[in-house]
Amino acid sequence: MKKQVPIWHKANLTINEAAAYSNIGLSKLREMTESEDCNFVLWVGNKRLIKRVLFDKYLSEIYSV
Repeated sequence: MKKQVPIWHKANLTINEAAAYSNIGLSKLREMTESEDCNFVLWVGNKRLIKRVLFDKYLSEIYSV
């Protein structure tokens, strides 16, 4: 039996989880994380994970996406 961890307790989120968490679309999240200087993305091979704490900080500091 696999234990489910609530999104707000996870250190890293998948793109789908980040979209549900932030209400930002998948395409926009992919576009935002393509940049080399994006500090809230973690690449695991070809899979991108979103560092939740840094993503929250980023969202609190910007005006629009």
